[in-house]
Amino acid sequence: MIDPQRVMRLNERGVRDGAYVLYWMQQSQRASGNLALDLAVREANERRLPIVVGFGLTADYPDANARHYTFMLQGLQDVTARLRERGIGFVVRTGSPDAVALALAGDAALVVCDCGYLRHQRAWRQRVAEQARCAVVQVEHDVVVPVELVSSKSEHAARTIRPKILRHRDHFIAAPEHADRAPDRPSVDIGLASDIDLADVPRAVASLGVDDSVRPVRRFTGGTGEARARLRSFLNDRLAGYAEGRNEPADWQCSFMSPYLHFGHVAPAEVALAGREAAGRMEDRAAYLEELIVRRELSCNYVRFQPHYDRYESLPPWARETLRRHAADRRDHVYATPDLEAAATHDPYWNAAMREMVHTGFMHNYMRMYWAKKILEWSPTPEAAFSTALALNNKYFLDGRDANSYANIAWCFGLHDRAWTERPVFGKVRYMNAGGLKRKFDMDRYMEAVNALVAAERR
Repeated sequence: MIDPQRVMRLNERGVRDGAYVLYWMQQSQRASGNLALDLAVREANERRLPIVVGFGLTADYPDANARHYTFMLQGLQDVTARLRERGIGFVVRTGSPDAVALALAGDAALVVCDCGYLRHQRAWRQRVAEQARCAVVQVEHDVVVPVELVSSKSEHAARTIRPKILRHRDHFIAAPEHADRAPDRPSVDIGLASDIDLADVPRAVASLGVDDSVRPVRRFTGGTGEARARLRSFLNDRLAGYAEGRNEPADWQCSFMSPYLHFGHVAPAEVALAGREAAGRMEDRAAYLEELIVRRELSCNYVRFQPHYDRYESLPPWARETLRRHAADRRDHVYATPDLEAAATHDPYWNAAMREMVHTGFMHNYMRMYWAKKILEWSPTPEAAFSTALALNNKYFLDGRDANSYANIAWCFGLHDRAWTERPVFGKVRYMNAGGLKRKFDMDRYMEAVNALVAAERR
């Protein structure tokens, strides 16, 4: 049963006579554990119609490059195979996702779509809802608790959103909501053709003509199967001790779910249920669910209700004011973007983190905080630092260009945080330094591990 609080009508049109039910897949890039797909199958079965799944593959997604497209198309390969097993036709067409959806909706009785929170994602769905000639229904299944059920405003911090999420959390992860039902009428050969071949991912990426200056990585492979395998590995081997050990950069005691959640290769409710039911200490499970649900969905709240989420002006007034007062402070080091990208700073720990990011598309969460804080310290102005950090984040991270990207970069400049002891350059924004890293963590071991990862990518 799909909770009705996940479902929203996007227009006032009704279901009409049509040749099929269309599920316009965009955010939830998975064929299993997908409530939007399940709703579309149910609606198609009730109307004795086949179901078609359509995907719009734009070649100019903001800030995306060959690294991101390779991971995404690996996931779409997985979708293709799993849908075919269920007798469901999958049509992938190049073009703006809203234009592709509208073209595929031409003979549809009903359009079901998933939910996105970024500005352009909302605009795509609004255009489809306005121009489609049938009902358009949205299913929100890439958060555990629907964003607007939690709050109707931009929340101040984790402490303000946490009780609102916890009020609903257990209801939404009580049991699997999906059924992965087969359609009554197979639609694999319904006659709607893709215009790109996903069988050869490198060739498909090359055919799109996307920016190929950032190479794909070996460290991660896209797809629901890969996501579930990594989740099992984490829960079996690294969840124990997570509450205390998650901040140690050298151990990577993390689930590595963020790229898969970003592309919708796995549902967060599925991850949350597995985490809650895993063996081990309650403290470790609680710490993981805090990161997965409260912290991640605070980011979704931020981009949903802050119209300027990708701009320096989105920072809280106190943070902008304190940074303004210290903008002219002397900086011991100032680095241009090419020096940062080359990991050519005086700080060996920062350089190691940057090398991990550039070569593998990932960075330990604690090092991400340190990484952005140092860019603030080493840039000529706080505004320049914000732009540089966000651009590099979105360029190299597999999970970049995400609600978490915008909220986490802004956090390093004061968002969702409080004022701290005033100091040069940072003002009252939270400060981090290399001495703190060395005192708390085994940074020599971290640098050795990064060297090994980079060497593996270069083979």
